[in-house]
Amino acid sequence: MGKVHQLAQRRQQILSALGEAGQLSVSKLSAAFDVSEVTIRQDLQALSDQGLLLRTRGGATSTSALPELSFDLRQQQYAAQKARIGQSAAKLVHYGDTIFLDASTTVQTIIPHIKKLSELTVVTNSLRVAFNLLDAPQIYVILPGGSLRRTSISLVGQLQSASIEDINIQIGFFGARGVTANEGLTDVNREEVVMKRAMIKYCKRVIGLADTRKWGKAAAYTFAQLDKIESIFTDTSAPEDLVEEVRQRNVDVVLV
Repeated sequence: MGKVHQLAQRRQQILSALGEAGQLSVSKLSAAFDVSEVTIRQDLQALSDQGLLLRTRGGATSTSALPELSFDLRQQQYAAQKARIGQSAAKLVHYGDTIFLDASTTVQTIIPHIKKLSELTVVTNSLRVAFNLLDAPQIYVILPGGSLRRTSISLVGQLQSASIEDINIQIGFFGARGVTANEGLTDVNREEVVMKRAMIKYCKRVIGLADTRKWGKAAAYTFAQLDKIESIFTDTSAPEDLVEEVRQRNVDVVLV
C-alpha cells in the first residue's frame, strides 16, 4: 500500500472516529493509529484546512457535532471553489430550459451565469434564488411552496404547489452536505431532504454540486443515491480515491 493511500485512509478513519466520538484528543488518536502525535497534529491541521473538523486545544471536534451554520456564514466558506463549481455547472443550462435550483450555497453560484438567458424557467425552493432573479424578468420563477426554514432561507417539507404537477424539468442542481459511494448525496435537515427527494422525481437529469469538504462525509439523510445522479461537480482538491470510487458507480465527476 502506497504512502499516499495510507495517509488518505488514516485521515478518513480519523474523521470516522470523530464522527462517532464527537471529540478526541491528539494523544488518543496517536495511540489508536500507532503514529506520533506530530503526525496526528499534521493530519488534524490538514483536515481542518479542508473544513472537515474543528481544531481544539489538544485535539479536534467533529463538525457534525456543531450547530448548523447560518446561510451567510456557509456562503463564505470555500467561496472560490464554489464559484468555480457554479460557473462550470451553469454551462449545462440553455435557452428555453426548465431547471431546478435548490437552496444550497453552492447552487446559488450558478445564478450570475444564467441571468441573461431567455425563455428560462427556474423552479426553486430558495427564497434567496427567487430574490436574486427579480432583476431578470425574462426568467419565469416558480416556488413550489412549503414551510419556511430560516437557516437556509428556503421552503421545505412536502410540495404545496399544483403548478409543478405536470412540469418537465430538464436539469436539477442539488447541493449536498456529504458525498459517499454508499450513501450518495446527503443532507442534515430532514425537511430539506423531503423537498429535495420530491423535486428529484421531476428532474430528467440530476446534477450534484459539492466542494472537497463534502467528500467522504455522510450527513443524516440521503436524498439521492448514485444511480439517480448523472454528474457531480466538485473542485480539484477532492480526494482522488473517493472520486474514483464514485466514478466506478457510473457517475461523471467533473473537477474544476
